[in-house]
Amino acid sequence: MKTQTKRQLKLFFPICLETLCFMLAGMVDTLMLSTVSDEAVGAVGTSNTYITMFIMMFAVIITGMNAVMAQYIGAGRKGVAYQAKQIGLTFNIILGIGLSTFMFFFSGNLLDAIGVAGNLITDAKDYLQIVGSFTFVTAILQIYSGYLRSFGFTKQPLFGTLSANVVNIVLNAIFLFHFHYGVIGVATATVISRIFNLIIVVFCATKLIHAKEDPERIKNSDIIKMILKIGLPSAMESFMYSVSMTLIVKFLNTMGDSGLHVTARAYAIQICNFANVISLGLAQANAIMTGWRIGGKEYEECDKATRNSAILAVCISAGLETIFALLGTHLVGFFSEDPVMVSLVTKLLYIDIILEVGRATNLVYVNALKASGDAIFPSIMGIIFMLSVAAGGTFIFGVQMGLGAVGAYIGMAADECIRAVAMYFRWRTGKWKHHRLVKPAIA
Repeated sequence: MKTQTKRQLKLFFPICLETLCFMLAGMVDTLMLSTVSDEAVGAVGTSNTYITMFIMMFAVIITGMNAVMAQYIGAGRKGVAYQAKQIGLTFNIILGIGLSTFMFFFSGNLLDAIGVAGNLITDAKDYLQIVGSFTFVTAILQIYSGYLRSFGFTKQPLFGTLSANVVNIVLNAIFLFHFHYGVIGVATATVISRIFNLIIVVFCATKLIHAKEDPERIKNSDIIKMILKIGLPSAMESFMYSVSMTLIVKFLNTMGDSGLHVTARAYAIQICNFANVISLGLAQANAIMTGWRIGGKEYEECDKATRNSAILAVCISAGLETIFALLGTHLVGFFSEDPVMVSLVTKLLYIDIILEVGRATNLVYVNALKASGDAIFPSIMGIIFMLSVAAGGTFIFGVQMGLGAVGAYIGMAADECIRAVAMYFRWRTGKWKHHRLVKPAIA
């Protein structure tokens, strides 16, 4: 068990740092944009909500592909893992090009349809069109990053993300402070840095992983069925999450033309993200180990590790968020000097303490369930409660009761906590042990 724990920690630290680097990139973008205006921050935050919604469509393939690869690697059948990567890559390239084309031509129509605060619309359209047009880069990047992590190579995606962050910061400074391109400059820097990241991970995967040389292959149709078994329910969950976030942003945008509430959410997210970076790292590292262990039929070790990861994630993320809430006035001051904005974001940070307890639990158990092959239950719970409680709660508390962004966070916290309880009891049933994906080898 000690050896397995060390192995999980070796996966965890690079994943955690990579996630931190990714979040830092968002915070740096926000800090730099805040020198332009609060409206620019709100516009980018709004556009990113919809870009994220489309990116989550890749979950159909990525989540299923990662589960298949991890389990077959755990079973010692690397050739099939390579085959799964190739199939996933083909699907994501096709989907990515389609989504990129859509956002290039119809970004304005999309924003008009959902309703965006009047003073945010121009910047939001520019950012959505530029970054959205290169969604296919993200589609390919996620395939190769997942491929590397599934084989235990977590330092290389970290290096790619860290290098891309440096490129992004430098280009942001040039485009914002020298050329004064505003939101267009930030969007361009984001695209270039992601392309740079993609080049790094593709090179590393080609040089480090030689699973292609393993001759074992199974029917492509069998792999596609396994991928879809995990991917379709996961994609529905991800899609409904995006829909609920879209509705939440839409509700926030109706709370005045100033964009106060949607901008406050954008600032709060940048701070809150640092509270769940540990949870994300633990969840992803545990998911990889879950796949390996289930592939090797090590169910008891899988159970213990997942429960320990969940407890640790809750303690750390909730503890960090408590510190951030107590220091809220000072932290928000880095983004805005508006006392109304500072007060509102600080309130959101206090509510997020409860939200992080639920989110940390969900991250660990949901990722473990999906890695095991048990993807339908968390998806059903997500579809039901993200729409009814997160989005519905925002409407009731935020719009009807006039609490604004505070009401939105109350709804989101309730959603995460309810689903956390459901995920915990689902794991306790042990039904995930019967969803192993690995097929018997052909003699």
